[in-house]
Amino acid sequence: MGPDRAGGLSAVLVATVERLCRYPVKSMLGEELREAEVSERGIAGDRAWALLDADTGRVVSAKNPRLWAGVLGFTAVTGPGGRVAVLGPDGGAVDEGGLSERLGRKVRLVDVPPPGASVERSVPEEVLARGVRAEVGFTVSELGRGAPSGTFFDFAPLHLLTTAALDAADAPAAAAGRYRPNLVLRTPDGVSGFAENDWVEGELAVGPELRLHVVAATPRCAVPTLAHGPGLPRSAAALRVLAERNRVVPLPGMAALPCLGVYARVLRPGRVRVGDRVGPVARKVFPKGSS
Repeated sequence: MGPDRAGGLSAVLVATVERLCRYPVKSMLGEELREAEVSERGIAGDRAWALLDADTGRVVSAKNPRLWAGVLGFTAVTGPGGRVAVLGPDGGAVDEGGLSERLGRKVRLVDVPPPGASVERSVPEEVLARGVRAEVGFTVSELGRGAPSGTFFDFAPLHLLTTAALDAADAPAAAAGRYRPNLVLRTPDGVSGFAENDWVEGELAVGPELRLHVVAATPRCAVPTLAHGPGLPRSAAALRVLAERNRVVPLPGMAALPCLGVYARVLRPGRVRVGDRVGPVARKVFPKGSS
């Protein structure tokens, strides 16, 4: 096999883009795309908006499920001109007042993070042990340490997840949405296990233009265990299996945590399409399971 249309790319094929997902409002359900522009701020329109808790001033996140698990019952979609609409579980449009009423707390829909924007993250093991509605310990973390300023990403602007890792986590492909990936990557036959663990610090070519730097494994919180609309009911196994099979140190100085998928930042912007080939820019950074 010779170089692909990107030119100069290694002949090793790691994966193909199977699904492309955008979440216009942080912690809400999102939309699937066939193609999209990707810049240093991620997929155009991804996490462009968020809810702000009027009481605490913090960005709303389902990572604190006692307060915000209900946000995952709403869907955000992008319309003409990039305008975002929020749909309730019944498919009807919901405004800011309606969101506050249904969530039981006053919220504001914002497109610019407040200074020092932060989110609350409940301790996942405590949520598993005591339930979604229990008061459990939580940490407060600053948004977007690996993303451009002014964004609503938890860490980095892109999240990648392989079908091999989903299989290793006993998660059917239809359940990929629990983990809120931007790109679901179909790995070739013969690749098994948590393949993307080996990609950290490597560079990926996605299609003819897009180039990514894989920066860290993605630690999992309580969010995958929650109900994601009517199609994905609660599942404690979505976190428990990872805790048993894939504890990884995401960044130096951190403890080993249940992980699935990887975070990436954009080295070179470009357009991404379903079906695009994905391969390593430097073959040596993928020593396992990539050929």
